[in-house]
Amino acid sequence: MDEADAEIIGLTINGRPLSLRVQASRSLLDVLRNDLGLKASRYGCGAGLCGACMVLLEGHAVPACDTPMWATAGKQVVTVEGLGDEDDPHPVQRAFIDEQAAQCGYCTSGMMIAAVALLRRCPHPTEAEIRAGLERNLCRCGTHPRVTRAVARAAQATQTPQADADCAGKNVDRPADAAGGGA
Repeated sequence: MDEADAEIIGLTINGRPLSLRVQASRSLLDVLRNDLGLKASRYGCGAGLCGACMVLLEGHAVPACDTPMWATAGKQVVTVEGLGDEDDPHPVQRAFIDEQAAQCGYCTSGMMIAAVALLRRCPHPTEAEIRAGLERNLCRCGTHPRVTRAVARAAQATQTPQADADCAGKNVDRPADAAGGGA
């Protein structure tokens, strides 16, 4: 790292406030994996198109490979490591395990992040809404049917009395300003 180009960027990752001295143009994924040891988010396409690197940024699922560090300043980032743990998994993590929704596992963390974001926007999605909500996540193993069942299972596990009967227009996460779009 060229120290002359480094900046202090303050953000919160998995509930932990941090001040990181990094080049502002580095990708969030690079910093997560190589500086902080958070390896669950995977490098896939490197262009924000496959979903393997998705994290929650201010509650929106965004590709970390395409999010420059300057875009994270002062924001909340949650990786799949921050959703839950082995002793107390997030309902989406539990449902993925129960439905055996991971095959090779490369895309799984991005799928889980997208599912969490979807269920926050649309707590009771239909199968079509789940498919639309995960449209930015690719899986070469063909586990989409099991992933769809896992998301439906997680939705049932987290049902609240306030049913959201109409998720139309809310099933695809399109953050207005969450990501920077291009490092």
